[in-house]
Amino acid sequence: MRRDVIHSLLVANRGEIACRIFRTCRDLGITTVAVYSDADADALHVREADLAVRLPGAAPADTYLRGDLVVAAALAAGADAVHPGYGFLSENAAFAAAVQDAGLVWVGPPVKAIELMASKTRAKELMAGAGVPLLAPVDPAAATPDDLPLLLKAASGGGGRGMRIVRELKALPAELLAAAAEAASAFGDGEVFAEPYVERGRHVEVQVMADEHDTVWALGTRDCSLQRRHQKVIEEAPAPGLDEALRTRLHEAAVAAARAVGYRGAGTVEFLVSAEDRPYFLEMNTRLQVEHPVTEAVFGLDLVALQLRVAEGEPLDPAPPRPSGHAVEARLYAEDPARDWQPQTGALHALEVPDAPGLRLDTGYTGGDTIGVHYDPMLAKVIAHAPTRAGAVRLLARALERARIHGPVTNRELLVRSLRHPDFAAARLDTGFYDRHLADLTAPEAGRDPARAALAAALAECVRATTAGGPAPTRFGAWRNVPSGPQLKRYRSEPDGTEHEVAHRAARTGTPEPYAAPGIRVLAAAPDHVTLEVDGVRRHFAVTADRDGDRVYVDTAAASYTFTTLPRFTDPAAHTAPGSLLAPMPGTVVRLAEGLAAGAVVEAGQPLIWLEAMKMEHRILAPATGTLTALHAAPGHQVEVGALLAVVQEDLGAIPVPEETA
Repeated sequence: MRRDVIHSLLVANRGEIACRIFRTCRDLGITTVAVYSDADADALHVREADLAVRLPGAAPADTYLRGDLVVAAALAAGADAVHPGYGFLSENAAFAAAVQDAGLVWVGPPVKAIELMASKTRAKELMAGAGVPLLAPVDPAAATPDDLPLLLKAASGGGGRGMRIVRELKALPAELLAAAAEAASAFGDGEVFAEPYVERGRHVEVQVMADEHDTVWALGTRDCSLQRRHQKVIEEAPAPGLDEALRTRLHEAAVAAARAVGYRGAGTVEFLVSAEDRPYFLEMNTRLQVEHPVTEAVFGLDLVALQLRVAEGEPLDPAPPRPSGHAVEARLYAEDPARDWQPQTGALHALEVPDAPGLRLDTGYTGGDTIGVHYDPMLAKVIAHAPTRAGAVRLLARALERARIHGPVTNRELLVRSLRHPDFAAARLDTGFYDRHLADLTAPEAGRDPARAALAAALAECVRATTAGGPAPTRFGAWRNVPSGPQLKRYRSEPDGTEHEVAHRAARTGTPEPYAAPGIRVLAAAPDHVTLEVDGVRRHFAVTADRDGDRVYVDTAAASYTFTTLPRFTDPAAHTAPGSLLAPMPGTVVRLAEGLAAGAVVEAGQPLIWLEAMKMEHRILAPATGTLTALHAAPGHQVEVGALLAVVQEDLGAIPVPEETA
C-alpha cells in the first residue's frame, strides 16, 4: 500500500483558509509553509506559518495564480506536500499535475477528476451518463419565450462570476457578451452556457469524502440558498425541510458523481432543488468548500485532517460517524449591503467574537490588520452548533450582535436580521431571499438608538479629554453658582450619513451630563465606558475611539454604532459638483457602456461604467437623465476611491412637472 507521510505542508492560498489548514497541521505536528504576495506581507496567515515564501507582486495573476512560483516556493521551503485550499489554483488540473511532477504530495483529488469536472458543460454530460438528475441545456441561438427565464453560466470557474439571469429575449445577446467577457476575465475561458432558471430554487449540496480504497462517504446535506450575486452568505447543515426520500436521493447522486470520476479526497456535489422538491445537478467542486465547518460541527470531524490522511494513502473508516445537532455559518464581509454590496477597505481596528460553547471563528484577520483591495472582502466565518436548528440560529445571531467589529462597514447587521427573519426561522429558503427582502433588511431598524449612542460617545470623549490633561473649564473666582454652559459635539452615523448633535455640560460632581435631555441620568462615565439610565432602564455603552480621533465605535448589548466626528462648522470647500460620478472604492475600470463618450445622452439608472474590485464587478449608474459632459474613465484604468469617473449634467426638462404645478 502506498504511504506518503507528510512532514511539511505548503498551503497554496491565503487568509482564512490558510489559517484554517495551519490549525490542523499544528494539531498533527506538521510544519506549515505560507506563500504571500507583497500586499499580504504582514497578513495573519504569514504570521502564523512556520515558514513563508514571498511571491513578488500584488495582483493574484502575478502571485497566487502563478503555479510555477508556488511549486518553486514549496521546493525552496523543503515542503513535501501542497494543499490548495479553495479558490485560486484549487481546481486547476495543470497545477495539480505540476505539484506531483515536482515530487510533492498533492492534497486534493486526482488530476483526471479535476479535468472532468472543470467544465460545467462536460461535467453535465458525464453526470447524465451516471444517472444524476440534470437540467436540460438551452441553445441561446434557438431560445424562445417559453424557455425564459434563462440562467447564463461560465463553463469554467465559479463564485457567481460570469452568471446572468435573462428574463427577456431582447436582452439575451448583450447578457451573453457580458457574461463571456466576465468569465474570460475571471477564468481565462469565455465559454458560457444557458439553462432554465429555476424560480425559488434551493441551493443544496452534499459533502463527499473518498479514499483510494473504494470508500465514498456522503456527509449529509448543506443548504446554501442565502446568496448575494450568486455567492453564498449563510449556510447550514443539515439542509432543513427535506424529506428522507429526497435526502437519500441526493446522497446517492453525490456518491454516483464521485465514483463516475474516480474521486479521492474532499469534494462537494451541488444541486438545485426546485419548489416541487426536484433535484438537479449543478456542479462538483473538486476541493474543500468555504462552508465545510458546518459539516465538521455536525459530524464531529476534521475534514482537513481527513484530506491529509487520504493524501497519505490511509483508508477511511467503512462508514462515517453519525450526525448530531445542527450548525449554521455566516460569512462576515467588509461590504455595504445597502449600497449594492460595495466592498469596503481600510484599517480593521477590532474583530472580536464572543467565546462560548458551540461557537467557532475562522478568520484571516485580527485587530490592527488592513483590508486591502486585491482580494475577496470576506473577513471571517462565524459558526454555531447546537442540538436544534433554532438553538444554533439563536446562538449565531446573538454572537454576531455582540461581536466587536471596528473598521470598515460590514454586513454584520444584515446577517443578524437575516437569521432572525421569519422566513429564515421557518426554513422558507430559496436563492431569491435577498432579492425579495434586501430593502427591508437594510432599512433603519426600529430597535436602534443612535442618538443615545452618540450621547455616550460625547460623554466618553469629554472624560477622555479631561483625564488626558485637556483644557480645564474656565472659572471666574473661586466658585460659580450657575451651571456651566453646554458644549456641542457633532457626529455622522456610518454608513447611513445621519448627523447627530449632542449637547452636554460639566456637572459639579465632575461627571459630564446631557443638556436638556429629560429621562436620562448618567450613572457612570469613563473614557471607554458610559452607563446611562434611560427612562428607568440601565444601559451600558462601550466606547472606543480610533487613534486619529476621527471615528468612534459604540457597542451595546443589542447593537453597534460607528460615528465620524464632525467639526462644529462645515467646510464650504468640501463640495462635489452635481452629477459627478465618483469611484465608490479602489478598483479597475473593466468596461464602459457601448458608445459612451462625452456628449452622450444618458438615462437615470443606466449603467455607464463597470468597476472591478475585490473579485466583484460594480456598476456605476447615471444619477439622472441628461448629458454626459465629461468622461475620465477608460478600460484598464486603475482608480482610487473618490476618483472622478464622469459628470452627468441633468436635463431639467426631463423631470416630469406635477399637473397642479403646471
